[in-house]
Amino acid sequence: MEHVARGDHEAFARLYDAVAGPVFGLVRRVLRDEAQSEEVMQDVMLEVWRGAARYDPDRGEVMSWVMTIAHRRAVDRVRHCRAAADRDQKAAAGTRETPFDEVAERAEAHLDQQQVRHCLRRLTDLQRESVLLSFYQGLTYREVAERLRAPLGTVKTRMRDALIRLRDCLGAGS
Repeated sequence: MEHVARGDHEAFARLYDAVAGPVFGLVRRVLRDEAQSEEVMQDVMLEVWRGAARYDPDRGEVMSWVMTIAHRRAVDRVRHCRAAADRDQKAAAGTRETPFDEVAERAEAHLDQQQVRHCLRRLTDLQRESVLLSFYQGLTYREVAERLRAPLGTVKTRMRDALIRLRDCLGAGS
């Protein structure tokens, strides 16, 4: 992987030969469509080529890392296809969303936002920072831990406690 990260085409060719079969098999099982599987396979290998420097051997084997990327890409494609099919189905059926009172909807959304802000202020600084990084910036637990320079276990505990406090504050606990 070090050679691939440095742009070594021969190293990438060897890596490709080693992982292509299992990756395509996984993607094919998830998507069940050969053409889409080929596209996703290409996307996965491109991501491996471009992201080789992010691979950390201390976190696991190369094959596990590549297979994780493949699985995520395949699942993303399934979700994308389902959403597109749902949109097409709604458009074809000519369905419309249930009309609503836009003013009432905006007022309710504003009140919800105020309640969330109030509950976020009740968290500790560390809890609030972890939640904001995760939910509003889309970072994973590991990325939050790296950003805050905190142990992964600490971040997970902090997030769990914060979510429990938010749930209780927002009245969603029962």
